[in-house]
Parts: sequence; structure tokens; C-alpha cells
Amino acid sequence: MLAIGQTHKLIIDRDTPPGLFLRDDSGLKENEILLPNKYKPEDFEIGDEIEVFVYLDHEERPVATTLKPYVALDEFAYLKCVEVNKLGAFLDWGLEKHLFVPFKEQAYPMKEGDWYLIFCYLDETSERLVASSKVLHFLDNSSLSVAPFERVELWVANKTELGFNVIVNDLHQGLVYHDDVFQDLKTGDKLKGWVKKTRKDNKIDIVLKRPGYRSIEPNADKIIHELQLQNGFLPLHDKSEPEQIKKLLAMSKKSFKRAIGTLYKKRMIEIKPEGIYLIEN
Repeated sequence: MLAIGQTHKLIIDRDTPPGLFLRDDSGLKENEILLPNKYKPEDFEIGDEIEVFVYLDHEERPVATTLKPYVALDEFAYLKCVEVNKLGAFLDWGLEKHLFVPFKEQAYPMKEGDWYLIFCYLDETSERLVASSKVLHFLDNSSLSVAPFERVELWVANKTELGFNVIVNDLHQGLVYHDDVFQDLKTGDKLKGWVKKTRKDNKIDIVLKRPGYRSIEPNADKIIHELQLQNGFLPLHDKSEPEQIKKLLAMSKKSFKRAIGTLYKKRMIEIKPEGIYLIEN
């Protein structure tokens, strides 16, 4: 049987009243599937290859569609809830039949019209695709596939007392500390980040700007740009409070000190008790 929840490249085998029957190149009868007439391409020939997504229809039968879903098997996505009833919640995932979220798989009760970060998986009992908003349950940090300074893909999962839990490369759980956040973040945001540190317990610290010495030049450029906008003066120095630096430049005090150190060595700025001055060359 063709895998549910995945995209397949199949061969058009025959045209029938209900639609086109497709097959793979195995020759097995169980690997045939119907592409209903409403998805049939205008121009085709028997033997043509076509790319389709396989899922269960309203009668729980495997069917193919040429529509592109917003999420596939074993993937994360940020989807809108379009219905809640006595069975659970239903999400718009780009297909005619909505994606089901059982009550037990809702991190908190879903509401129609709201958006949720979910993970799509195959329920072993019903053999149908379902979703869960308990996304952190689907991550594994027992063996890490990332290293410090590596660039990674992130989903923002939820806010905590320490910062924001993030999904790293769709595999691991990471954390962006509040001190390293210089932009508005919300659940469902998809962005890039860097691994700042991996700990002995396999926890991952993430930052949203390139860490270590690699971030010095971009931050130095940012300070020069801001100085130019402010007529060559900023009321900041190495004794300034971290919150003041964050408010004016959206960077940590540590990054700020490294950057002004670089600029001072290059004789591009002058540091005085009241702040830093741009040296016009």
C-alpha cells in the first residue's frame, strides 16, 4: 500500500468513470490508487507520470489528490482551526477533508478561528493522519545532530519563564533565552537561528544572531549606522545598563562591548563618559 500522508510520483495506468487509476513501478495491485475526476489533469496520456499526495477521504479510503497540503506526515505546521465539535478540532491544511486533532492531543482546548503549531502523524489505531499541538512530545534530544555555531531552522513553540522553546531542524528542542531576544516572537514563527551551546544533558541554547566572534562585524556596522542617524553620538558606553543597550540597539551588552571594542581599535569611534562619538575621517 502506498504510504499515507506523503507525496508520490505515480504512473497513470487507466482512465475509468470515477477517475484515473495510478500505480507505482512495483506492479503490485495494492499500490494502485484512485485520482478522482475533480483532480484529473486536462491533458494526459496513459503512462504519464504525475505527482500526487495520498491521504484518506471522507469514507476513510486511500485516495490521491493533486492539491498541495500545508503539512505532510511527520512535519510541523502552523494551521488555522476551522471547526470544533464533540469529537475534537479540525484544521485547514489545504485539502477538502480537514485535519483532525483529538482532544487528548490538544495542549489546551482549541478554538475555532485561532491558529496553532501542530505536528502531523499517523495514528496507529485508525491508520489515519491526525495532528497534535503537544509539539514538544515529538522531539528527541537523546542524540544531537547539531553543533555549536551551526545555522539551524526554527519553529517558535511557546514562551516560558526563561525564554522561548523552539523546535530545531524539526528534530530537537532548544531554548532562546529572554536576554538573547531582540525581536517580537510568537508561537508559529518560522525563522533561522544559530546553536550557541550544547549542554552535557543535551539541552540546546539557541540565538537568533550569529554567535561569538562571527557577530562582531554586523553589530559594529549597526552601531556605525545608528551613529550616523543620531548625528554622530549615542549615549551608550561600556558601563551602560543592558536594558538601555537593548532598547537603543536591539543587542546584548556583551555584543555591544565587543563591537565598540572593534570600532575603537579601528579608530572609528571615541568613547567618553557620556557616550560614544563617531570619528569623521
